[in-house]
Amino acid sequence: MVFGEVGLGGEVRAASHVRERVKEGARLGFERCIIPKQSFSSLSRAEDYGIQIIGVRTLEQAFRAINAGKEEKHD
Repeated sequence: MVFGEVGLGGEVRAASHVRERVKEGARLGFERCIIPKQSFSSLSRAEDYGIQIIGVRTLEQAFRAINAGKEEKHD
């Protein structure tokens, strides 16, 4: 699961309703959630959500995080 706003320079900007989105993603069975690094601090403890949470600052970091999951599944 991935969410956030992308700027023209490739930066990933903060998103609203982070807790609710992460909780819903976990409820729906997502195992990982890639979110804006700026939004990471608005969560209490990540382990409370039952989902791996990855904070990114750029679109490139987001793509790397997504592809890392694909590589793990193919090995």
